[in-house]
Amino acid sequence: MNRSFLGGVVAATALMMLGSTALADPEIVSGPAAQADCFVPWSADTQFFKYPKKEGPYRIALANGYIANTWRIQMVQTAKAYAAQPDVAAKLKEFKVVSTGEDVPAQISAINNFIDSGYDAIVTDAQNPTAFGAVIKRAKKAGVVLVAFDNTLDTKDAINVNVDQKGLGTLWGDWLVKYLPEGGKVLEVRGVAGTSVDTDRHAGVQEALKASGKDFKITEVMGKWDDGVAQKAAADVIATNGPFDGITAQGGDTGVVQAMIDAKHPFVPFAGETENGFRKFCHEYAEQGLKCTSAGSGPAQVAVAIKVAIAALEGETVPQELKLPLAVASYPDLKEGQDYFPSESNNFFVGNSFPTCGINFSAQEIMGQSKEDQ
Repeated sequence: MNRSFLGGVVAATALMMLGSTALADPEIVSGPAAQADCFVPWSADTQFFKYPKKEGPYRIALANGYIANTWRIQMVQTAKAYAAQPDVAAKLKEFKVVSTGEDVPAQISAINNFIDSGYDAIVTDAQNPTAFGAVIKRAKKAGVVLVAFDNTLDTKDAINVNVDQKGLGTLWGDWLVKYLPEGGKVLEVRGVAGTSVDTDRHAGVQEALKASGKDFKITEVMGKWDDGVAQKAAADVIATNGPFDGITAQGGDTGVVQAMIDAKHPFVPFAGETENGFRKFCHEYAEQGLKCTSAGSGPAQVAVAIKVAIAALEGETVPQELKLPLAVASYPDLKEGQDYFPSESNNFFVGNSFPTCGINFSAQEIMGQSKEDQ
């Protein structure tokens, strides 16, 4: 028999099997959510879902994309740490992790494979907000709960979990306006091109600076939320376009500060993410001009995504869009042992607790997990 024909028969059979056991579409119901303190709806207009209850234990997969930076690595480790907690592990038959890099079709293929393999729920940090239409429909038809977090999906047929990424960019922009009241030259170190997080944060920064009415001249480079990439990008642009009056970076901030130090660039106001190394630098050099706001959402948001996936499978009412709080620490109030940790890695992202969700990870709990696929 022709192999391609045989493959088609197998795929069709798998789809029929999925169809025969699939859950019905989620019902749109009135709120609030079953765990209202944790599952906070994005806005007053957010719909609420109630999926048909499914008996556990469950097979849940994490379909990650980009893995090269420390945030994503820590996110994978955090997902494993959460899945290993006794009360969560008791609800899981299997927890699978796959990272596919920046290749959008590869990530979509991974989700399709999880659907075909009969997983109950899939959580994903999507590489592109608009390219997943077909696989979203397949997940819905198969009764698979699909939860996107961080980089979310442009759809009402999956659950999205996120912080206000554009609002984070606005916070950074407003910080620079506060410390540069007359405007000036700003270096903006962006993230991974094409992702919703990068696009939204960039828009927030740009709009805040423009709304100030001051004369800001912005130079953009791509840092991929990675210390090494961001350090090189910052070093190159400082050499060719510097000096700058202020800096904002979406990630890789420790590397950006190191580039300033290496280039003997004056310390300037800096609005950045929540890396431990960045916050240590901000504390050390604050009186020399490195006045910082450090804001973002730690990789623990993956734990909220898994939590809401389990709640949906258990038939609880959940918002279609969940809004998580930002973790913010700013000059002059950076406190050792709370906002930064001298004995921990520079690459560790601070802000890994969501108390209203019962989620609070220690550095040791997270870093004790492997970063590899499983």
